[in-house]
Amino acid sequence: MENQTHVPVLFREVIAGLQPEPGGKYIDGTVGSGGHSAGILTASAPTGLLLGLDKDVDSVKVAKRHLSASGSRATLMHASFAEMKSCAQSIGWEIVDGILLDLGVSSRQLEGDQRGFSFVRDGPLDMRFDQSTGIRAFEIVNRWSESEIAHVLAEFGEEHQSKRIARAVVEERPIGSTLELARLVADQKSQKRRKRHPATKTFQALRMAVNGELEELRATLPLAIDLLMPGGRLAVIAFHSLEDRIVKQLFRREARNCVCLPEQIVCICEHRASIREVVRRPTKPTVEEVKRNMRSRSAKLRVVEKL
Repeated sequence: MENQTHVPVLFREVIAGLQPEPGGKYIDGTVGSGGHSAGILTASAPTGLLLGLDKDVDSVKVAKRHLSASGSRATLMHASFAEMKSCAQSIGWEIVDGILLDLGVSSRQLEGDQRGFSFVRDGPLDMRFDQSTGIRAFEIVNRWSESEIAHVLAEFGEEHQSKRIARAVVEERPIGSTLELARLVADQKSQKRRKRHPATKTFQALRMAVNGELEELRATLPLAIDLLMPGGRLAVIAFHSLEDRIVKQLFRREARNCVCLPEQIVCICEHRASIREVVRRPTKPTVEEVKRNMRSRSAKLRVVEKL
């Protein structure tokens, strides 16, 4: 019965942005528990098709149960969204009508004790979306140098006290669990004006480093645009400024006919717009949605259409 009452972030806005239609082919690059995918399948019934991908094999299993009523209309694969082109080709798709990338961590992942994403639940320092490969947060925390850890916290978490926290981590290791790390970070931070948990930025930074999230996003966005048919749409939900900045900058660049530097009087780049921004400003959750789900408060949805 998992996910039966779950409503994903910006659900109505995503469906309105993608405009699924019968007969269309759609990719959900981060299928999660299948909430957005279910909406896409419903809106494109009875003949719309969906390819759902996720690096988390448990998410794929949950989504399969949630989307079982759609039968053969839904194909789910354990894969990164960076592999969407080869996955689509493996089922005979060369172009698609719509693509969704939800860059958030699911409530199920945050609430699981054994994944290491939560700083309020005790568990191993893992943080991998795909637990079959890659380094764990444990390796970064316990084996990387102080300067490397500080760089990760500053670069991916925008943590202003990155050097202080990194120094404390190195002095106190080995560090074996999420709560042990969270307490250590909290001890290094000011007690004043706390609006969120003091370990939020540290855990975000470690998760992004473990999963190579920004590098993967940069590589995937051009592939996704290329995979769309004319009139097809790409929707991306970002949850913090680093991700949203990457999405915004690429969308703005690809929506322009010239990307020459301002001092270049005559265009020499020969760049031509490949997309148009459906709405120039990102769509944010309503007050009502944030009241229902506080984790949605930082979400930003951007949608573009292939020219």
